[in-house]
Amino acid sequence: MMGKAAVSIIWEGPFDRAEALLAAISPDDPEDFKAELIEGKGHAQLRISVDGSGLGQSRSSVDDILACLSAAESGLDSID
Repeated sequence: MMGKAAVSIIWEGPFDRAEALLAAISPDDPEDFKAELIEGKGHAQLRISVDGSGLGQSRSSVDDILACLSAAESGLDSID
């Protein structure tokens, strides 16, 4: 019997960056995760939830998401 795994990734920062990061991961397999953007006072939170059918699948999904976020953030840093 396989277990299930749930992982949350929370990024905080400026709202415009959060929007750009969300846009960077949205084309990826949207059925593998849920993402929401929450606007706060002077900042935003990008919350990503991954629910997998096991640790291997969840790890793969999280690795993909983090790679996309990292590439997008590097791109944003280069234009700042």
